[in-house]
Amino acid sequence: MIKSENEERRSFLQKTIHADLVVTGGGLAGTCCAITAAREGMKVVLVQDRPVLGGNSSSEIRLWVLGATSHMGNNNRWAREGGVIDEILVENMYRNPEGNAVIFDTVVLDKVVNEKNITLLLNTAVIEVEKFNRTKIKGLKAFCSQNSTAYNLVAPLFCDASGDGVVGFLAGAAFRMGAESREEFGELFAPDNEYGELLGHSIYFYTKDTGRPVNFVPPSFALDDITKIPRYKKFNASEQGCQLWWIEYGGRLDTVHDTENIKWELWRVVYGVWNHIKNSGLFPEAENLTLEWVGTIPGKRESRRFEGDYILTQQDIIEQRFHRDAVAYGGWSVDLHPADGVFSERPGCNQWHSKGIYSIPYRCYYSKNIDNLFLAGRIISVSHVAFGSSRVMGTSAYGGQAVGIAAALCKERNLLPRQISEQVLEEMQQRLLMSGQFIPAIEVIAPENLAAKAHVDASSNFVLAELPEGGILKTLDPAAGQLLPFKKGKVPELIVHAEADESTVLQVELRTCERSGSFTPDRFHEAISISMSPGRNCIHLNFKTVLDDQGYAFILFKKNPRVHLHFSAQRITGILSVFNLVNEAVSNYGKQTPPDGIGVDSFEFWCPQRRPQGQNIAVKINPPLDCFSPGNVINGVDRPVLAPNAWVADLHDDKPQLRLNWETKKTIRKIVLSFDTDFDHPMETVLMGHPESIMPFCVRSYRIIGDGNKILFEKNNNYQTRNIIEFDDPVITKQLIIQVDHPAEDIPASVFGVWCF
Repeated sequence: MIKSENEERRSFLQKTIHADLVVTGGGLAGTCCAITAAREGMKVVLVQDRPVLGGNSSSEIRLWVLGATSHMGNNNRWAREGGVIDEILVENMYRNPEGNAVIFDTVVLDKVVNEKNITLLLNTAVIEVEKFNRTKIKGLKAFCSQNSTAYNLVAPLFCDASGDGVVGFLAGAAFRMGAESREEFGELFAPDNEYGELLGHSIYFYTKDTGRPVNFVPPSFALDDITKIPRYKKFNASEQGCQLWWIEYGGRLDTVHDTENIKWELWRVVYGVWNHIKNSGLFPEAENLTLEWVGTIPGKRESRRFEGDYILTQQDIIEQRFHRDAVAYGGWSVDLHPADGVFSERPGCNQWHSKGIYSIPYRCYYSKNIDNLFLAGRIISVSHVAFGSSRVMGTSAYGGQAVGIAAALCKERNLLPRQISEQVLEEMQQRLLMSGQFIPAIEVIAPENLAAKAHVDASSNFVLAELPEGGILKTLDPAAGQLLPFKKGKVPELIVHAEADESTVLQVELRTCERSGSFTPDRFHEAISISMSPGRNCIHLNFKTVLDDQGYAFILFKKNPRVHLHFSAQRITGILSVFNLVNEAVSNYGKQTPPDGIGVDSFEFWCPQRRPQGQNIAVKINPPLDCFSPGNVINGVDRPVLAPNAWVADLHDDKPQLRLNWETKKTIRKIVLSFDTDFDHPMETVLMGHPESIMPFCVRSYRIIGDGNKILFEKNNNYQTRNIIEFDDPVITKQLIIQVDHPAEDIPASVFGVWCF
């Protein structure tokens, strides 16, 4: 029993927690930062002012996670973010291919609570910053409303991933809010007054079919005249959740301090929309639907952006500028919305894509005037225009991982964020790469990787001589293409078979990419016109082109509804078909044709189809493509870029195995294997279902064998990209054999990378 007499005043329970790093904000950026730092041995406090993790991706808001893949609707091939966010997305695919936001909450929470170095404080809001001096933070004061506890969080390093930048704001960090003029950075896409200075908030709703008629009486605050929304005719009874991302408001208000007012206006809209759907008589299919869920807090797009030593701009994105201190990348379109949101006469978004992914420099991830403050998430150092791309959650999470590694290096070297010199920067990049993070144009140099010192061979090596016909016939509407990895020199002869309804001419083009490592076919080499007769035609493509360097080339079959191409059921790591598709969700209409004077490129979109579609074009190749050798597993690149970068076994090899041999015995404590979980698949986390829970290219079962054929480790039912095997007792051996099973009868086993430490 507790009994307290009258007292003049009382205080909340006080707790002080000391850590190496305090991360404020439990969205995906803060979560990935905390997990990464914890795995590097840091004691981390993760402070989240909500009851769940995930931020805009959580069950409170329910926006799907996307990044550079952009719904697979752009030319960014194999561009899904790696590292911790990949781990989370792949885990969610396995547990939750249906896209249940509540299940995604548990996936993210699991990742955090399984890290013993993280102290997680949910429902805890930072309310005050204490400082040593003008430029250095001493600690944070935070309060948890659920346990009436006030926390004093003390650390040498802090990361603000809070979305609104609460720590940076209270600490006095330099920030911006709103849009820059065209003149400040020379950004030609800087918005005019009609588009306004800020992106607004959104609230979504979910519906449920009860199997019987359901009545709906709107609340008094519901919008009474739906025609106040210029696009009200777009509403229907089937779309829900973040499919209605354009229910947006607040772009002309203070998106920090006016958030409650914005929320109420969004509630007015949502309940008014549902009243329209249920009671207007225009949607009889909604008779049995009930309103199952409405968001109680808005999903925020934009508020403060803090200044680092570099501000990313439109030109960095569109021109894909190289930065020596690159630690992450983005690839979402430059996506700005009209300031009036759902009440605007303009389209809900104005998306302009770059030709490929772009680098984000480390200088964007720390405050320029608060010495021990890192930045992560949507508040990093970017212009308003660049923010239109960098703000999305996949990109934000990826940057969070970079901050986690940077923080670990600061602890180890007793440095502040800005003091990471060029030498330490290279170490940071290498540690990021070894943790699964791909950084464009940054090469892996890992002298401690024993695998790189081994002689590597294999029981077999897939050679692409043919993608055999699989009884699949598709009309050339839309146009189709095959993406193939060619080496420097003469293009091989290609043979395809096609069916023609009548006499016609088939146009075939050979294209590559102007920018190395990109996948926009904007460099034309050669065209061949094929006269076709009715029925089956055998087509020999003998291009005269001699390629200057290795890289992917596009064999493009132009649109012709009278022609039907044969496709193959065989799927292979690093081999992909593409189509001149339209994807209105990301403003892809087959070709990007921007107006003059906005600083954006014109080009065509050639994108894959989602499985179960997306089969390769059946083709014979002479000479065959020999680009799947075992040496690829030690080249340090764990995804297709200029080549597949994978060892692929021959499908007829019934016991495929990689062999690593050393001249002398090596002591191995840890092995890291990197498998193919299809970095081209976007893996949207909520609402949108997926055809499979495990990526079809991923090796499911494997064994690691040492000297004397001793099985050191065995794994079944694998579905993750990276497998980390740590031995309780170090293994001393001259040989490692990695024996893998083919994932399916028409998909050969593949391995991207092997690391031994």
